[in-house]
Amino acid sequence: MPALIQWWTQDLRQLSPTAFEDAVVAHGSAVLHRWTEPHRHYHGTRHLVEVFWALEELEQVEELTADEAVTARVAAWFHDAVYDPRAAAGANEADSADLARQLLPDLDVDPDQVEQIAGLVLLTAGHEGAAPDGASRSFLDADLWILAAEPTRFDAYCQQIRAEYAHVADPAYRSGRAALLENLRDRPALYRTAHAREHWEPQARNNLDRELARLAAPVLDLT
Repeated sequence: MPALIQWWTQDLRQLSPTAFEDAVVAHGSAVLHRWTEPHRHYHGTRHLVEVFWALEELEQVEELTADEAVTARVAAWFHDAVYDPRAAAGANEADSADLARQLLPDLDVDPDQVEQIAGLVLLTAGHEGAAPDGASRSFLDADLWILAAEPTRFDAYCQQIRAEYAHVADPAYRSGRAALLENLRDRPALYRTAHAREHWEPQARNNLDRELARLAAPVLDLT
């Protein structure tokens, strides 16, 4: 059994002890398959694992409880489970939340927990909604951990995003990507948890400034 499916199974056992193991594995495998689609360059299993690592760090410093961490990890599985770079803004998040609503009831997950997980997924559309508890604050921060990665990983992430949007002409991509990153940079705080603001935010702002400078740089015409 792949390690990621083992992680999924452990969390689902905590979330829903009455779920049939065969169904848990089958649904987990179906979700994992989505994360390996060939058009994904950044939004693949490495991103999923990095979200898990970030959540683990935040749990260790008590930004969220163990129970909240389980909920957040299951939400992480779904948050980019539907990913189409050509989709309208918010459509991927809405479809991913709907997928959680479709699959989790089959695993006897409590309806309130299903809605909590779907709600976390929806928060990742724009990262602008209220985050009133440890699960939501930590989940949003974990999803944006990549901004605070060491420069080599962050630069690879930027290249991976560009590859996912290869269908967009360069001037339009530079403009649109710069607008999105400027929106993040101009916020009073990038992160919601105290730990991320102290330990991740300085590196994240340095990375954002470097990428915005690259996006603004003139393109040399070598023809």
